[in-house]
Amino acid sequence: MARSLEALQRQYARSIDPKKGGMGHGPGPGGPGRHGRASGKPKNAGATVKRMLSYVAPYKYLFVVVIICMLGTTASSLFGSAMLRPIINHIAESGIPAAERMSYLMKMLLILGGIYLVGVFTNFFQTKIMVHISQNASEHIRNDLFTKLETLPVRFFDTNTTGETMSRFTNDVDNIDIMLGNSLVSVVSGLVSLIGTFCMMLYLNIPLTLITVAFIPLFIKGGGWIAKRSSKYYGGQQSALGAVNGYIEESVSGQKVVKVFNHEKDCVEEFTALNDDLRDKQFKAQFYGGIMGPVMGNTSQISYAITAGIGGILCLLGKFDVGGLSVFVNYSRQFSMPINMVSQQTSTIFAALAGAERVFNILDMEPEQPDTPDALPFGGLKKEIRLDDVTFGYNPDKVILKHISLYAKPGQKIAFVGSTGAGKTTITNLLNRFYDIDSGSITIDGVNINRIKRDDLRRNIAMVLQDTHLFTGTIRENIRYGRLDATDEEVEAAARTASAHSFIMRLENGYDTMITGDGANLSQGQRQLLNIARAAISKAPILVLDEATSSVDTRTERHIEHGMDRLMADRTTFVIAHRLSTVRNADAIMVLENGEIIERGDHDDLLSQKGRYYELYTGKKELD
Repeated sequence: MARSLEALQRQYARSIDPKKGGMGHGPGPGGPGRHGRASGKPKNAGATVKRMLSYVAPYKYLFVVVIICMLGTTASSLFGSAMLRPIINHIAESGIPAAERMSYLMKMLLILGGIYLVGVFTNFFQTKIMVHISQNASEHIRNDLFTKLETLPVRFFDTNTTGETMSRFTNDVDNIDIMLGNSLVSVVSGLVSLIGTFCMMLYLNIPLTLITVAFIPLFIKGGGWIAKRSSKYYGGQQSALGAVNGYIEESVSGQKVVKVFNHEKDCVEEFTALNDDLRDKQFKAQFYGGIMGPVMGNTSQISYAITAGIGGILCLLGKFDVGGLSVFVNYSRQFSMPINMVSQQTSTIFAALAGAERVFNILDMEPEQPDTPDALPFGGLKKEIRLDDVTFGYNPDKVILKHISLYAKPGQKIAFVGSTGAGKTTITNLLNRFYDIDSGSITIDGVNINRIKRDDLRRNIAMVLQDTHLFTGTIRENIRYGRLDATDEEVEAAARTASAHSFIMRLENGYDTMITGDGANLSQGQRQLLNIARAAISKAPILVLDEATSSVDTRTERHIEHGMDRLMADRTTFVIAHRLSTVRNADAIMVLENGEIIERGDHDDLLSQKGRYYELYTGKKELD
């Protein structure tokens, strides 16, 4: 097996710690790494339940209606059972004519029918209202979770798999929905029924009630023992499920890479290990959750048998009537039913608690640092961008950039070259404030970027990354994503600038061609051209090109370069490139190694120095 189960679990099944942001920062080049640990049972079930119920709080008046309906349902059940006592005693009484008995029976059956009909209607409305409450609560949870994701720093997405995050929206929120819609009703309804039944039992016969109640400690002890183990295994089950989802998402999206390197067998083995782990944890969780009902049910049967036996003796001694015994035995069964009903919901409750804690852990994460009260708007670059003695590391114990200093005047093209992991992409991440620097300063027109409104800053920086991403929608909509108020003419102009217009017009529906699956129906080069067009339409004065032409062929690259020359004419541009031919016309080229600028100058100056750049350009030393 390529990777051990423990390594896979650490990679895909993280327990997110809200205090630490839940993110490990590995030593990967050019960015943070990933690590984590599997989560166990909920750390604070009481706080989790309280927080879940806060999503029901806006519907408290509807919940009052639900309680009233529950009372109606319980009352109809209890009174319906109570009506059996006079019916049985009347029929059992000797000396009453058959016609009178039949007339009495029919009258009582009509009354019983009316009582139970009330219970049917109240139960119907109770169920309908609770479904409405639970669905709205789940909607609010999903909205809060998605809104929170949009506020989290880039560090979170760099250190958490997509599948693991998606598991929060699907499995975890679904479990919460089931608990709020079914389990919550069962618990509250069971409590109401338990109290009502107990009162009726006391009214009928106190000694038999005490015998029935004597079994409650046995119910509690047995249920508590099972519940303690269930909660532990349900937490592990949710984490294992997140690990499987994360691995599936990564494997499916990277299937071409898997096939190219013939790793299908390794991939199946790794998935099998994660799936086996999920099966084992699900078995334990479902087993302990599943035996709760039978254990409670059999215990209640013992209670029922003992109560019926002693009640029968009381009837023989003339201290209790047959009708009363029939009703009491029915109540004793009803008394254990709420306990059994709640016990059967144990698996759902613990799964929901484990899922809710995972969701709330994300909701509790620190968002991006808000703008300072004195933050300034950014109207565009007028003087220069300057990095002064900048030092930064994704981890406190591993520095990526060391004392970087450079400047770029409006309209200049600054290029970064160097080995992988030298810190080229990190510089552009800092410029966008995806991460904040450890020391030094980054200023635009003399203003520290920490004092510039983050939205304004990013709105004025257009980025074309090596990894392309297109959204589901038309080509026109994907280009317009760079500036939503752009006209159709501006969209077409941006496409021409990026040399994308010609291939778009060859498509069946032109600019109205639908893109799905991140542009799976387009070539890698075509997808990159659309990303470049998106940047072109943004009108941002600062442009960042991170290996923007690495995914296109040489012919397409030449077309892009012509478009880029037009695109960069009035913009300050930072270019990261492995193809050194693309940076020959840069105003300044920075050669980075191990997080430091070891050479700087234009193309001719660096060649004349015959240093690292000369070696890279002439091929005497290949770029790592």
